[in-house]
Amino acid sequence: MRILGIIPARYASTRFPAKALVDIGGKSMIQRVYEQSSKATQLDQVIVATDDERIFNHVMDFGGKAIMTANTHQSGTDRCFEALTKTDGIYEYVINIQGDEPFISPEPIDNLAEALDGEVALATLVKVIDSDEILFNHNVPKAVLNKRNEVMYFSRQTIPYLRNPESGQWLGAHTFYKHIGIYAYRADVLAEITKLPVSSLEKAEALEQLRWLENGYAIKAVITSDDSHGVDTPEDLVRVSRKFLL
Repeated sequence: MRILGIIPARYASTRFPAKALVDIGGKSMIQRVYEQSSKATQLDQVIVATDDERIFNHVMDFGGKAIMTANTHQSGTDRCFEALTKTDGIYEYVINIQGDEPFISPEPIDNLAEALDGEVALATLVKVIDSDEILFNHNVPKAVLNKRNEVMYFSRQTIPYLRNPESGQWLGAHTFYKHIGIYAYRADVLAEITKLPVSSLEKAEALEQLRWLENGYAIKAVITSDDSHGVDTPEDLVRVSRKFLL
């Protein structure tokens, strides 16, 4: 089973322009993501997919691999598909690795890859929620799983709603899952989902993965103990740097 790791990286960002090239303790964000992802033993290759020559040249300069893609893509999934079509290898699966997690651990990437057996169409990571701060934060997507550990629904709301316990007692009454935004796509399925129109549920929640569920694709959930530490703003960068570099 050959698996390609792709790190989509844009230069433009509404909340944090040029964040892929920002310096974090002597290395750029994209270099840290690339180096951490390259430690995953289940990936046959890691590449950066970008629409900007500055990012492309920077990746090549530090010895990484990069592919130029169009600047019209609306999502990392679309960028991953174009990058896949431009590789010279044959891969059964693609894992989309977020380009704004400079301290990502290779273990959850390997855990996700180990769930790919040729039958799984799509897969992603989830983590058990252990704090009310995360549970009731509408900026943190949650996932509800079925008995086969497939995702039934994603929402920014706290789901499922518990009718009887007070909100401060929800964590002790039910297992809630935070969605960790790393995706695995079987290559043929990646080609299919990039052709789907934006769905009503996707519009409602602003969550791309709902488009796949709404069109009948099963998404395997792999439970991880590793958390995500994404950098969306300069303030996030300060927080994450203090956690990992000090």
